[in-house]
Amino acid sequence: MSDHLMNTYLPLPVSFTHGDGVWLFDGDGKRYLDALTGIAVCGLGHAHPAVTGAVCDQAGKLLHSSNLYHIDNQEKLADALCAKSGMARAFFANSGAEANEAAIKLARLYGHRKGIDTPQVIVTEGSFHGRTMATLTATGNRKIQAGFEPLVPGFLRAPYDDVEALRNIAANSPDVVAILVEPITGEGGIRLPADDYLATIRELCDRHGWLMMLDEIQTGMGRTGRWFAHQHADVRPDVMTLAKALGNGVPIGACLADGPAADIFQPGNHGSTFGGNPLSTRAALAVMETLEKDGLIERAAVLGERLLENFRARLAARPGVRDIRGRGLMIGIELDRPCGELVKQALDAGLLINVTADSVVRLLPALILDDAQADELCDRVCGLIETFLDQAP
Repeated sequence: MSDHLMNTYLPLPVSFTHGDGVWLFDGDGKRYLDALTGIAVCGLGHAHPAVTGAVCDQAGKLLHSSNLYHIDNQEKLADALCAKSGMARAFFANSGAEANEAAIKLARLYGHRKGIDTPQVIVTEGSFHGRTMATLTATGNRKIQAGFEPLVPGFLRAPYDDVEALRNIAANSPDVVAILVEPITGEGGIRLPADDYLATIRELCDRHGWLMMLDEIQTGMGRTGRWFAHQHADVRPDVMTLAKALGNGVPIGACLADGPAADIFQPGNHGSTFGGNPLSTRAALAVMETLEKDGLIERAAVLGERLLENFRARLAARPGVRDIRGRGLMIGIELDRPCGELVKQALDAGLLINVTADSVVRLLPALILDDAQADELCDRVCGLIETFLDQAP
C-alpha cells in the first residue's frame, strides 16, 4: 500500500489484475464472481469486446478536443439517450455527482427565472446523490455530511416513499421548485417505493410547477429491466441524471432535461472541461448499442425474477432474514442485524458483494450473467448468509 494516498477509503486486501465477463482475477490468479460490478458500473461485465474495441479505436484517433468545438460522438450519444428516454436535451459530465450538481443548478436557475429568490429542492431521507458540497447536502445520510458544515442551503427533506409528507411541504413551502429522488434507493438499502409513488410525484410537480428530477445513476442503463427505472411507473421526469453503467467503467455522467427544464441552461450557465469528450461518449455509445443488440435489458428483467424467486425459496422463511427485494438485477437481502462482516467473508470465498444501510446485502451483478452463473451466485450468497446467521449469538 502507498503511504501517499489520502486516507479516504479502507480498501479490502485484494488488488485485481484483470477481468473477464462476470469474473475478476487477482495477482495470484484467484478468481472472483463479481456481484457488485464496481457498484453498478460494469453492466456489461469486464473486458467486454465491444467496449474494449470502441475505447482502443477511439484512443488511437482522438481523446479530447474541448466543448468549444462540436464533438460528433457526444451529439450521437445525446440523440441516442433522448430517443430511449423521451427527453429533449442532454448535458455530459464526468460522474454522477457532477450530473446531480447540474440538475441542482438547473433547478435553482429555473426557480430564479420564476421570480423565487430562495428556491428550495425537496430531497429524501436515506438517499445518496454524491459527495460534492451540494450533493452531499442533498444526500439523506448524516454520516457523510458530518464535519463538512456549513452545508449548502436550499434543500427540504422528506421521508422516502411518503406522499403525505410531500403534500404537506407543498402546502407550507411556496419556494419549492423541484424534487430530487431515486426511483429505487441504492445506498439507502435497495428500497422500492409504492407503485404509485413516482406517479404521485409527477402529479404534484405538474400541479405546483415543480421540476421532477430523478437520480437514475444506479438504476439506469437497464439495471432494473427497463432502460430507466421510472419507465416501470410509466412517467417521464423533467430532469434525469445518469452515470455509472453509462460508460461501463469509463467515467461519464449525463443530465437529461425535458419540458420546462429543457432550455433553461444557456451558453455560460454551465460547462465541463472533460465532460462528453470523444473517448467517454464513444464508450457509452458502445454500451447502448450492446445493451440493445444483445437484448440485455429484457434479460435483466427475466434474470432478476429468477434470482429473487431462488433467494426467497431458500431464505425467506429463515429466522434472521427480514426481507428480500429488488427489481431486475438490483437486489437487496435485508437481515435483522448488522452484517458488514459478510463483505470480507464473501471476498475470502471468491465472491464480491456489498452491504449497505448496515444490514442489507446488496447485489448488482452484470447484465451478461448467464443462468448457470446466476444459480451459482444465488447458492454462494445463500450459503454465506446461512453460515453467518447460524454462527450469530
